[in-house]
Amino acid sequence: MEKPSSPITRIFRVIRIVLHMFNGMLIATLLLPRLSARQRDRVISRWARGLMQVMNIRVVVKGSPPHPDIASAMLVGNHVSWVDIHALNSVRTVRFIAKSEVRDWPVFGWFARKVNTFFIDRQRKQDTSRMVAEAVSSLQAGDCLCYFPEGTTTDGTELKPFKGSLMQAAIDADSMVWPVAIRYPREDGSANTEMAYWGDITLMQSIAKVLACRKPVVELDFAPPISPAGHDRRSLTLQARQAIASRLDLAG
Repeated sequence: MEKPSSPITRIFRVIRIVLHMFNGMLIATLLLPRLSARQRDRVISRWARGLMQVMNIRVVVKGSPPHPDIASAMLVGNHVSWVDIHALNSVRTVRFIAKSEVRDWPVFGWFARKVNTFFIDRQRKQDTSRMVAEAVSSLQAGDCLCYFPEGTTTDGTELKPFKGSLMQAAIDADSMVWPVAIRYPREDGSANTEMAYWGDITLMQSIAKVLACRKPVVELDFAPPISPAGHDRRSLTLQARQAIASRLDLAG
């Protein structure tokens, strides 16, 4: 177990985070509504990079993320933490498909609504059809979407089965699927489970654990994109999962 950061360091980080969040609220309320889509993407990505910096989280990118000029792509990744979202946005601004509970998260839920996150109620099967239709329209409009097909988070040491319903949107919109493996390594290469937001811990408890990490790292390993041509929903889902599993060195 790594030695945690000092209480003084954590207090300093909290102050910086509060100031960064306040700045983000001003940007989301006053600036984003006046910007073009490309300008919004740049502002959101810059803010997310700032959040990673004030939380002392180093983002390591492997492979090639979708270039900003590439429209109509669907990122799919394993899900470990609420940090995943901001780390991805710091590299390539995307429009997330998130579970409906995220809407009610303190502060982060408000930000999610402001950046046009799609919310899906996984307990209602009919909501999936609605979400697929909205995702198709979004992809056809040139958005870069992202969703986590495990449907839940893990501690980073396993990869759960993927739910493939939303893959139909990539097929219907003829959009490339971009697998991304997300990992939080320690210096010895093992998984830093302190960064995971899973189990019974609350969001605030998870934030406190993240702030206690001395030098947290998140790795975003982008696999080559997969064309939906010739795939049905099941085969596309399996290929995306295998690409992620191989990069995480977990059983596919």
